Amino acid sequence: MKSPKKYLFIPLIILASAVGSACSSGKSVTSGGNTAAPSDSAAVTTLPELAACDTTALDSVTSPIEMTFWHGMNTTLADELVKLTDSYNSSQTKVKIKLVAQGGYEQTIDAYLQGSESSRPDVVQMPEYMVQSMVDTKTMLPMQSCVNDAKFDLSTIGDKAVTAYSTQGALQAMPFNLSNPVLFYNKKIFKAAGLDPEVSPKSLEDLPAFSEKIIASGAAKYGISLDSALDSGGGWYLEQWFAKAGELYTDNENGRTARSTKVLFNSKTGTDLLTYLQGLLTSKLAVSVGDNASGQDQLLKLVDKKELTAMTIATTAALGPVMDVIKGGQFKEQISLEDLGIGPMPGPNGTQGALVGGASLWIVDKGDNVKNAAAWDYIKFMVSAQSQSTWAAKTGYLPVNKAAETLDPLKTTYATDSRFKVGFDQLMAAKDAPSSNGPIIGPLREVRTVVAQAVAAIFKGADVATALAEAETKANQLINDYNALNG
Repeated sequence: MKSPKKYLFIPLIILASAVGSACSSGKSVTSGGNTAAPSDSAAVTTLPELAACDTTALDSVTSPIEMTFWHGMNTTLADELVKLTDSYNSSQTKVKIKLVAQGGYEQTIDAYLQGSESSRPDVVQMPEYMVQSMVDTKTMLPMQSCVNDAKFDLSTIGDKAVTAYSTQGALQAMPFNLSNPVLFYNKKIFKAAGLDPEVSPKSLEDLPAFSEKIIASGAAKYGISLDSALDSGGGWYLEQWFAKAGELYTDNENGRTARSTKVLFNSKTGTDLLTYLQGLLTSKLAVSVGDNASGQDQLLKLVDKKELTAMTIATTAALGPVMDVIKGGQFKEQISLEDLGIGPMPGPNGTQGALVGGASLWIVDKGDNVKNAAAWDYIKFMVSAQSQSTWAAKTGYLPVNKAAETLDPLKTTYATDSRFKVGFDQLMAAKDAPSSNGPIIGPLREVRTVVAQAVAAIFKGADVATALAEAETKANQLINDYNALNG
């Protein structure tokens, strides 16, 4: 998912849309205690021998081990990461973690891939779309190695999160900041339009009626905002919608039983979904913010006086930061804290669930057993129930540790502010099916670029079938080239 950027409001992904009269008719948009890693569709059939991880190597350390952690967090999220890391550093005397902010996920990726072996960190945060690429660098220590050596109870970590970061029969990285897209909406606009502010559209088919009523009432100029950004909606609208529709995005069960060799989005479902988006814009029920260059345009439409928009879809990780901005009073005329509504991400036919987004923690293997053990110790702290409870309550990320919601502050947060729990409940509602596991593609970052370009063209009026077919050809060429070098 989208890397956290500096923002007033931080958008990530939007999937909601409508096409005027066709959608208003209610017609469907589409037709159709364990230390082991997942053993079903999350694993490639040929299991390589895991590298060793001696988690006891830290036992004999007598002076602090200096460790560097590269991350892509910004603003409030970065502040909370600093606090959590400070807690770890003060909790023991053997490891000292130094945080180095790279500016965002994309910057972190580039810094790592372009850096020399000596310049790389000991721990690095990478988004969910980098799983295969990071494995193929052959510079990472599989998290499964440390899990097995420490006899860590992996069942304490959410199953869907473990599956998301598992391939080749092993957990490759530890899930940390887990997110998914939810609907952000301005309850003040809903009220002015005569809509129940506690009821948000649950399906794509519901969106037109909501948008039409909002616009007709004069409460807002548009119903919902869209974007065509690579690391936002444009890059993975189709991934999320295909999952909700129960369809695979790539072959080999989304690249989880063998490497992905081709995309599957050039289908009737893909065409229907992108036609739906285009129709929404054509009928003026939505506004596009294009490539969302500032990283905040989409959510800012909720308070834009000139082009006020009632809804958008963004990451759950934006919830905490957005609330902080509202509390600051900058947009007090347009929205209050109580006016901020959060609902499930609308999907085809109202299907619930969402793919795992966010990022995970990777151990950079430099052949140093002590440093690997130190990295494991830090990561184990970061995904503990208490750490995840604190992290989720402050940021809006979903807890990766199953026990986190039973501990304060998250326990109280979930009980007193249901907005923080929407994304968590949505993830739990995802189907138990291969399509609910996001695609693992070597060049997924580049494939998303191609898809985002197609979405941008479609938003500007390009023929949907042609744009989608061209995107398929380009994506498959990227995959073929990548696999030829790394397969």
